[in-house]
Amino acid sequence: MTTTGASALGARLDRLPLGPFHRRLVIALAGMILFEWVETYSFAFVAPVLRTQWGLSLSGIATIVGISQLGAFTGGIAGGYLADRIGRRRTMLAFVTVYCAATALCIAVQNPWQLMTARFAAHLGAQGMAVVAIVVLTEFVPATARGRLQTYKVAVGSLGIPIAAWAGYFFVPHWTWGWRLVFALGLFGVVFAWLIRRWVPESPRWLASRGRAEQAEAVVREIERQCGVTSRETEVRTDGTDAGRGAETELRADATDARHGTETELRTDATDARIGAEDTSRTPPLARIRHLLAGPDRRTFLIISAMWVTGLLTYSAYNTWTPTLLSENGLELDDTLLLSAALATAAPVGALIAVPFIDRWDRRTTQLALGLLTAVTLVLFGLVRSQAAIVVLGCVASLLFQMAVPFLQVYSAEVFPTRIRALGSGTANALSRIFNFAAPTLVAAIFAGLGYTAVFVFLAALSLVGGCVAVAFGPRTTGMSLEDATTPAHQSVTTKEKASS
Repeated sequence: MTTTGASALGARLDRLPLGPFHRRLVIALAGMILFEWVETYSFAFVAPVLRTQWGLSLSGIATIVGISQLGAFTGGIAGGYLADRIGRRRTMLAFVTVYCAATALCIAVQNPWQLMTARFAAHLGAQGMAVVAIVVLTEFVPATARGRLQTYKVAVGSLGIPIAAWAGYFFVPHWTWGWRLVFALGLFGVVFAWLIRRWVPESPRWLASRGRAEQAEAVVREIERQCGVTSRETEVRTDGTDAGRGAETELRADATDARHGTETELRTDATDARIGAEDTSRTPPLARIRHLLAGPDRRTFLIISAMWVTGLLTYSAYNTWTPTLLSENGLELDDTLLLSAALATAAPVGALIAVPFIDRWDRRTTQLALGLLTAVTLVLFGLVRSQAAIVVLGCVASLLFQMAVPFLQVYSAEVFPTRIRALGSGTANALSRIFNFAAPTLVAAIFAGLGYTAVFVFLAALSLVGGCVAVAFGPRTTGMSLEDATTPAHQSVTTKEKASS
């Protein structure tokens, strides 16, 4: 499919009103993300009791968390790589299967080594599915609602945090095997895996990028039918022949308007346009990691990687370590789990607060503002000792973290072209997991050497970095079509505007 045809197809998706297809898409993906988050954050709420039952040290807890992050790193890269090569839908279904099988293993483990293996596999499957889900929702949803629906997905998904937290509070202290029940909640993801298989088609943008124009057209027509829209073939053409005719019509119009242009110039323009159409009709090469490290996408990859690494490291360390650090700071297990559950309950509210703003405000500036507010809150959280102050500041921190998540997710998928979108955003996300692999040990070392407050000062400093990078170097994407947002011309203009300001 030509570039013109692919852009026209994307324009058709952007013009659609939100309808039953989009609702089903969000339900299937958000439900799966919900139980992925239940599994991801469940360990934070069972770690204190496992320390007692298995005699684990803080470094032992850190090792399990680190191995889990290594699994997420592997899943992020593999998910993005496969999604750009074999398709979004097939990749999601494959990783969902791995996640469900590994979650079942987590319930049956008998020692730390078995738990490490099961958590590695569970995080691999969960992260592989999650990075593709971000891309799928980005590629299907109209530009004017892209951020909003991504935020709804995050809001539903983040319910997994309080579900895991309250399950930990009610199950863990009362039965020696209560922590197994917390892990078992992740198995409900099977229901939404079935919905993904039934409701989520292959991305037409990906199909078009691989030259499968007829299949892309069929998917778009079915989405239009579900949204109650009749395809206007005379207005939007997606095949190469029609795109060529459209180009010729535009050239003739230009010739009429440009009366002072010479016939030679017009013939040259027409020849260049035909050559360009022939070049862009070729199927692009398959995405490879080396495409992220060299060429026009390297700058984008470095920007998004910096945002993911600092943002996720801060967010994950806060959610994973807060229960254990509060316990080490003198709180009883019941009080620690209750406070942690209360903090986690604020998470979905934060995502909902972001809904009115995400498609209005520049995503880059918002990331910086949220990072600044989060930094101040984390410093205060590390200084207070009363339970009331911990609850209030912890809830504010959870709100701010969850407000930032959808901004980061949608932005990281918007800035890469279709041929490398999943690999680029997935690998950047995965790199944050590698840093998280070392982060638990680092947090434990900071706590042991400098104390409780120093941990939160460290996290506060990290929370500022991503927003600074986005504002300084990132392109604008809010409200733009994916095709326009990822053109080199647009990104270079954005860079020049920053340099001149």
